[in-house]
Amino acid sequence: MATARPYFAALILLAGCVSAPSRKPAESVPWPQRRAQLQALDPFALTGRVAVAAGSEGFSAHLSWDQRGSRTTVELNGPLGIGGVHVTADGNVLHVESSQGQQLADDQARDELRSKLGFDPPLGSLRYWIVGAPDPGTPSVETIGADQRLTSLEQDGWQIVYSNYISAGQTWLPQRLTLQRGDVRVRVIVDQWRP
Repeated sequence: MATARPYFAALILLAGCVSAPSRKPAESVPWPQRRAQLQALDPFALTGRVAVAAGSEGFSAHLSWDQRGSRTTVELNGPLGIGGVHVTADGNVLHVESSQGQQLADDQARDELRSKLGFDPPLGSLRYWIVGAPDPGTPSVETIGADQRLTSLEQDGWQIVYSNYISAGQTWLPQRLTLQRGDVRVRVIVDQWRP
């Protein structure tokens, strides 16, 4: 019996070393509270993939998004047929750097993005849509699921459908979403969130 005590003591010590399982975010936060939290989420970052179809044109790319306050930094890289693009937007100020190192600002940057992507990306609103919330600056039509998360959103002529969410820190954030306006369709798959 005396030899069993060290064994039990070792088990107790080992049990103390096991880390507690990570806490899943709360599921039942009411939508108005959840919407306000998501709209205030700052900073955040994500990596994933994007596929764009605009008319008869299309491309796919790796996506990297970094949001810090009003400053949005987006990188598109990969076999997208347009080369890599680095976009920085802060309010009405827009900068685009091409994979060839060409630096463009404001109207030239907007023209370059429109030319490369096939549409004008609504970067100011995308900052909210990507986290599963409407842009607080314009009217929207929201469809909320039983889990108090957006299933779809209509805003500024865009229809956004959220088909899957993943746990990210203390909240749930979109993993798959599709944005559509006219003949433009953008599909986003998030591989990793860093809220």
